[in-house]
Amino acid sequence: MKWVVFNQKGGVGKSTIVCNLAAISAQRGRKTLVVDLDPQGNTTQYLLGKDAADSVEPHLGTFFEETLGLGLFRRDIQEMIHKTPFENLHILPSSPVLDAIHGKLEAKHKIMNLRSALAKLEGYSNVFLDTPPGHGFFTLSALIAADRCLIPYDCDEFSRRALYSLLEDIREVKEDHNPDLEVGGIIVNQFQSRALLPQQLVDELISEGLPILKPFISASVKVRESHHASRPLIDLDPSHKLTKEFEELYQVIDKTRKSARRLSAAGTK
Repeated sequence: MKWVVFNQKGGVGKSTIVCNLAAISAQRGRKTLVVDLDPQGNTTQYLLGKDAADSVEPHLGTFFEETLGLGLFRRDIQEMIHKTPFENLHILPSSPVLDAIHGKLEAKHKIMNLRSALAKLEGYSNVFLDTPPGHGFFTLSALIAADRCLIPYDCDEFSRRALYSLLEDIREVKEDHNPDLEVGGIIVNQFQSRALLPQQLVDELISEGLPILKPFISASVKVRESHHASRPLIDLDPSHKLTKEFEELYQVIDKTRKSARRLSAAGTK
């Protein structure tokens, strides 16, 4: 199953969600890939550490450069995937090169290349795609490549208003480019259970029939500690409340993966 974590707003926890769900998938014995499409490379740094992230090659920028014919030859995308320090967890790392070639990729309509390349990969139970803020080339490439979309929501009024636009964007991608794309759910992130407004906003979304996933992910300084250590929570502190919330959330989305697999098997009979 290919999961894209998508929100046009920055600072809503996309990288944190991608890395922690992927790490739990890997910890449970499933070969898992993370694809970092954000030129800032926060996800790459989270999983590899800053020094390794700054020097890793080849990377996703290499892949897109070669689709533009900027290299001497085109390598298989498998050659650009790297192991992380965590068993079963691999990454297709980001690079600042992505920023430099963004316009060329748009101009040459290379929007389907990532989907085609990832479709050829074998052996991965889960692929998690992290996206940059906005709705440009790399975000659209991820939405086209994915099976399910997870939307982080950080419990403020601006994010609430933006949700409807995000859902419309997903619908358009589904109609125009990727008929298999479905909304996997809305992840309530940085949730403050003792504050009245966050619960009120979430209750309103639930009353409107939006696919809110439970559990909600609590606000915690442990996330910053995890970023600083370049260790996902399941590795840094397996018994922490926040780790348990991510594990429960993973179980919820994993049911979607299993259901899709059963439907696919039934359809081939």
